[in-house]
Amino acid sequence: MNKPFQQTLQADGSVAKAILQWHTSHGRQGLPWQNTKDPYKVWLSEIMLQQTQVVTVLAYYPRFLQRFPDVASLAAAPLDDVLALWSGLGYYSRARNLHRCAQAVMQAHAGAFPSSAEQLQTLPGIGRSTAAAIAAFCFAERVAILDANVKRVLTRLLGYGKDLGVAVNERELWSLATDLLPTTQLHDSMPRHTQAMMDLGATLCTARKPACERCPLHTRCAARVQGKVDQYPVKKRKIKRSSESWWLLRMQRADGSVFLQQRPVPGVWAGLFSLPMYDSREALMSTLTAQQQSECIDHPAFLHVLTHKDMHLHVVSLSWKSRATVQGEGQWIAAADLPHTGLPAPIRKLLSS
Repeated sequence: MNKPFQQTLQADGSVAKAILQWHTSHGRQGLPWQNTKDPYKVWLSEIMLQQTQVVTVLAYYPRFLQRFPDVASLAAAPLDDVLALWSGLGYYSRARNLHRCAQAVMQAHAGAFPSSAEQLQTLPGIGRSTAAAIAAFCFAERVAILDANVKRVLTRLLGYGKDLGVAVNERELWSLATDLLPTTQLHDSMPRHTQAMMDLGATLCTARKPACERCPLHTRCAARVQGKVDQYPVKKRKIKRSSESWWLLRMQRADGSVFLQQRPVPGVWAGLFSLPMYDSREALMSTLTAQQQSECIDHPAFLHVLTHKDMHLHVVSLSWKSRATVQGEGQWIAAADLPHTGLPAPIRKLLSS
């Protein structure tokens, strides 16, 4: 990183000015969670947008708000209702933390979100960047966000080539991000600057094929000057992918009801309802009688991809006789109730086919 270059950017305030000017004409203005200072709505959108594309969240956000219009209604709802509405968004720990956080806001803060990023971070599921986003958007606090998009913008702009997989380097980038924040008229500039940084990373300074010529920072960008835009950010530590195979038992009655079990916490699909899962076909078959085993139908395996794991799912179906007893804990769910049950996306898709 070129320190004199970095110090010049910090000293003259040109970065913040350029970003704010660009946002006025080119930033995203019409997303449903924008133009509000309601911490509940901002918090909900920030949690949903974690590792999830905007186009996906656009389908879930209004439905969630319709069912849970405020933090009190979310806190009072059963967790299963929250998980059911979250079904398909993935990363289900977010939904569980969302519920826990709503309850904490009601119990510890009398239903009002704290107004500082420091206090917000004490709530379940709210990390430093999410806390900063809420504080900047709703309370105009001068705090920096540092999600994946913003990391990309800043490391390219500053030519910051240190490994962000190392905690001390990420803390240094937080400090640099704070130095580049606006210093005046914070009630207006902080919400706009925060949104502009998100928009730059999402629309121009993208991971692949960034639109450098349209970027308001292109004359100041160290990575562009170096011709090394594709080399930032640097993160050498990578999580290895793993692969698992699971056998699912689809037991269905003549009336269409399906036997489901709630997944343990923690673990894959924690807290959601799933077809009974086994680590081998032999384990699955051991729960059935000889007659039932002869009536089973094996279906082609299919692949479900998680962030760092490939799940190979093998489905065995069985038409269940009403008087037979099912081994293991679980419950029969009527076909009409499945749309309102918290199911992992592949299980929902499977049961709808």
